[in-house]
Amino acid sequence: MLRLTVTIPAELTDRVTEVLADSTAVSTLSVIRGAALRPVGDVVHADVAREGANVLVDRLRDLGVHREGTLQIEPVTTWVSRRGFEADEETPGSSSDAVVWAQVAQRSYDDSELNWTFLSFMSLATLIAGIAIVLDSQILVIGAMVLGPEFGAVAALGVALVRRRTLLLAVAARALLVGFGVAIAVTAVAGLAARALGWVTIDDISGPRPATAFIYTPDKWSFIVAVLAAAAGVLSLTSAKVGGLSGVFISVTTVPAAGNVALGLAFGAWDEVRGSGLQLVVNLVGMALAGWLTLALQRAVWSRVPAPRSHSRLSRRIHADPPTRS
Repeated sequence: MLRLTVTIPAELTDRVTEVLADSTAVSTLSVIRGAALRPVGDVVHADVAREGANVLVDRLRDLGVHREGTLQIEPVTTWVSRRGFEADEETPGSSSDAVVWAQVAQRSYDDSELNWTFLSFMSLATLIAGIAIVLDSQILVIGAMVLGPEFGAVAALGVALVRRRTLLLAVAARALLVGFGVAIAVTAVAGLAARALGWVTIDDISGPRPATAFIYTPDKWSFIVAVLAAAAGVLSLTSAKVGGLSGVFISVTTVPAAGNVALGLAFGAWDEVRGSGLQLVVNLVGMALAGWLTLALQRAVWSRVPAPRSHSRLSRRIHADPPTRS
């Protein structure tokens, strides 16, 4: 169940409530007249079955709600309502499988914003990956994978392609390019400092590393794992169930590969740079393609799900064919 909150000028209120009241996906509807100060107008609240939200959001956008006011969408984690249960049953599809595209787009923009926090997490994760490579520690590699924030931007590429959002595509690509560039530069400088202090030698970088050799030796499995992980990650981001994201973060070798590229640059180990650079590209391309295909499949599936019925059509159907008792 989702809560829609619409803040609009008074002249739009009747049309907005008509759209909401006519849908069987809406379980409760309330209007607070004169409650809004900016814009001056009314506030409308509606509880909506998750699987029916896209149709209503599109209809509200057609009314110009996003231009004249604000539409907020919030998840309702717990609800006890007979009407809510009936709305969920009446609306075609499953609430857990439903993709609310407005939420997905908003999260994609948030996760792809190039800011100090994003760059800090990227740099810290890559630094930890560099230490993991020097110590040949799989535990630290996993820690770096979990800390890296890049998956949101990679998933945003798929959202941008499916929804044809050129601005989002540019924002996500910029975040990835600048984020990895800054993280590699910071880690390379740290590697040069460690080399000058004698803490790290070339043997630590190019010598045998059985626990972390996968970072600089990409193969077909690297691409397969990236595709599977990205598909699972996108499903977690778009559905009501998000439990699979932590598994995605420790499945792809993006941040560790970036860390090895940085150390290879600091020590002139060009084989490490080439191998890890290829690993990084393979993982990013695999994830971007898988995210795009998963979202495209979800859109295709949900396009075949019937829209929620309107109360007016439902009432006409009952009146024409009233239920009989056996």
